Amino acid sequence: MKVKIKQTLREISTTDIDTAENLILLLAEPKTSTIPDFPYSALIKQRLSRQGKKDLSGGPHAFDLLNEVGTRIVLSTVKLTTSQFELLTLARNLVAQQLAFNPKKLILATVGLGDDLATRAIDAVVAALLAAVYPLPSFKRKKPPEKQLTTVRLFGLPRKINLSRTYAEAAGNNLARHMTTLPPNMLTPGHYRKEIQKLAKQYGWTSEFLDQRALRQKKAGAFLAVAQGSQNDEAGIVHLRYEPSATKGKKGTRVALVGKGICFDTGGTNLKPAKSMHGMHEDMEGSAVALGTLVALTEINVPFSVDCWLALSENLIGPRSYKQNDVVTASNGTTIEIVHTDAEGRMILADTLSLASKARPALIIDFATLTGACVYALSTRYSGAFTNRTGLINELIDAGRTSGERVWPFPSDEDFDDELASQVADVKQCTLGGEADHILATRFLNRFVDDIAWLHLDLSAGNHKGGLAHIPSNITGFGVRYTVELLLGQKILTKV
Repeated sequence: MKVKIKQTLREISTTDIDTAENLILLLAEPKTSTIPDFPYSALIKQRLSRQGKKDLSGGPHAFDLLNEVGTRIVLSTVKLTTSQFELLTLARNLVAQQLAFNPKKLILATVGLGDDLATRAIDAVVAALLAAVYPLPSFKRKKPPEKQLTTVRLFGLPRKINLSRTYAEAAGNNLARHMTTLPPNMLTPGHYRKEIQKLAKQYGWTSEFLDQRALRQKKAGAFLAVAQGSQNDEAGIVHLRYEPSATKGKKGTRVALVGKGICFDTGGTNLKPAKSMHGMHEDMEGSAVALGTLVALTEINVPFSVDCWLALSENLIGPRSYKQNDVVTASNGTTIEIVHTDAEGRMILADTLSLASKARPALIIDFATLTGACVYALSTRYSGAFTNRTGLINELIDAGRTSGERVWPFPSDEDFDDELASQVADVKQCTLGGEADHILATRFLNRFVDDIAWLHLDLSAGNHKGGLAHIPSNITGFGVRYTVELLLGQKILTKV
């Protein structure tokens, strides 16, 4: 659904409100307890007084006006120091209260916020609206009512705001959430690849699929070890490429996005119990976020090239499944001792990262729902960030704060490698203990990026009950908005 945004460079008036059925109003928090002046502020002061309240604290607040259209106002004050995550969370709350009435049109107005805060607040509410009106897959016989919203009119703008990036990020996030929501019998690696091909045609990306035969030729034994448990031969690595028209055929800056795409994870021969296996169709979210990020960057028409590598497989149990104490060889020649078959994500990423690094991009970013250890460390409110360039730590944190998709960095020192020392191979895949597994996974993956600048995102915030920031669904699609901010806002490519 394409929601049209109409911008009006003046303050909202009483007449504007009297023609609107639904209004979201954001006010600058006053220095005193007095309520700032705006249309109908006197009436709202009276209603608050009847409720024994002196100000608008503790909001959002909802009021129905007794005008001809019965305007529904949902309003809140906003502090100047409000973080972007807090703004996005507030926006999700405001939007939910208005969309409960399923309006076709909505007004969003700011009063006294100033240039920067008004811009941030409008971005937050528009992002929340675009996420909330997107229909995620549902297979109930009784379909939920479609969201009717088609038009949002903005008032109180200090200047016209370019919302093209907000739209692009929403498109990428919606795609990531859509794909991750699909059940595992409807998103096998083969089905997934067909959907990717449709997107490649739509966006003009070049596309290549490395099937298992091609991967055997490349000696990608780490990926193939996981794939061999499947009854079919659908697994493989999809390589997509975006190039801006101005640089086609020329060598320029290149970014590589890599995504873990385990379409269902049983744990393999180290079979998960039912509670742990439930929801493992979401173990491909890293690939969906990488794909969604490629969509967003393409929509923005970024001036650098982007390669996107999607490692698609299932981790199933069967006669040919890989097992503990197997030794396999990755495409870069590294021999790996298998310790636990449920550590399959780092296996398929190992070969995919190795292939991505051969093109010598300026930066590799990988996305994966990789470890429970990261969830234990951060909860599902943050995602973990790991890098082989410690000088970029501040930019990684700032990208999270500015985008509202928060990350926190972890160490990745060489002495952690001691835990992965193997007596029979170059490296152990993991340990049998769970201590620092998110860090050990990073040290394992570090062997396959060939000293290229690298960011690994362990998506512990990929699913958060009740939604996170502006996203209303449990599945968050975390990482699209973050990565766009990292590449464009933080200009990370000038610092690697």
